[in-house]
Amino acid sequence: MASVTLKKVSKRFGNVTAVENVSLEIPDRQFIVLVGPSGCGKTTTLRMVAGLEEITEGEIYIGDRLVNDVPPKDRDIAMVFQNYALYPHMNVYENMAFALKLRKFPKAEIDRRVREAARLLGIEDLLQRKPKALSGGQRQRVAVGRAIVREPKVFLMDEPLSNLDAKLRVQMRAELSKLHNRLQTTVIYVTHDQTEAMTMGDRIVVMKDGKVQQEGAPLEVYERPANMFVAGFIGSPAMNFFRAHLDRAAGELYVDFGSFRLPLPKEMPAWERCREYVGREVVLGLRPEDIDDAELHPEYPADFCVQATVDVVEMMGSEAYLNASLGSFTLVARVEAVTTARDGAPHRLAFNMKKGHLFDPTTTMVIR
Repeated sequence: MASVTLKKVSKRFGNVTAVENVSLEIPDRQFIVLVGPSGCGKTTTLRMVAGLEEITEGEIYIGDRLVNDVPPKDRDIAMVFQNYALYPHMNVYENMAFALKLRKFPKAEIDRRVREAARLLGIEDLLQRKPKALSGGQRQRVAVGRAIVREPKVFLMDEPLSNLDAKLRVQMRAELSKLHNRLQTTVIYVTHDQTEAMTMGDRIVVMKDGKVQQEGAPLEVYERPANMFVAGFIGSPAMNFFRAHLDRAAGELYVDFGSFRLPLPKEMPAWERCREYVGREVVLGLRPEDIDDAELHPEYPADFCVQATVDVVEMMGSEAYLNASLGSFTLVARVEAVTTARDGAPHRLAFNMKKGHLFDPTTTMVIR
């Protein structure tokens, strides 16, 4: 296996900058996920590592080897594509063996690798089938198996689960994670699905407009987002944002929304820094799970509770999403399924301000 290093890598297509000044250190055997909306540059970054796109600026290393001018076939990487890219006229065995045959591996070694990969992926009974006779999940396994047999230094995966139905995606997420644990390989995985990023990656890299917005462990990025984009992109349902003024009264700090205000508890990590923003506009970010049903949580002081109008209650089985209005604001609260909230009716909501995030509305950066 090998580490992968990107040093100030950029890619331009004419006047369009697809990737700008990306620097990453991906240690050996780590599973790293590049995540972001469509057009953010994540797939272009992956293709530059693979050698399928030329680098405009910067350097890429696989291990200690500079690979800027090394052709894809000599980089010792294997790529799994979104559409699987299987040869329709070959059966599963032939698809998995094809790259090894091109490299003139001995037949016995090819057979060993193909059957070992098939056993690992649970597709031993599919080796004689053609791709058209396989389900989406089976084709995905074959595409991964074709990469495994090459025993590359780095696996590159470009949205390999996006063509699967929701239930199968959940299953395959777990299987790919187990496979990584067994093989102990370096994996760079691209997705636009933040759930995939959070559940699969040792580290995630959030991208937007060709730039890295934040990188870190999934829980770190979730709990300590660097800016409003990361805060709103990571997490489902998305974080609620409220524009307000920061005021001080009797030594306490408040976010004032006009028709109501909420205190900022001193337990908030940003409380000391927030004092610099007194009298200025800020953005309060609060995740849906940090807005509770006040009727079910009497432990909240009254000044942390607000009367909202519930527009729609979405029952999710073990929990409920309350889509509510609060003056000019809309919000989503994630509460217990036993809530008595009903469509169109007023309901008291409790804000867990200790979990709140404050952002500078001009820079969109978190205040810390």
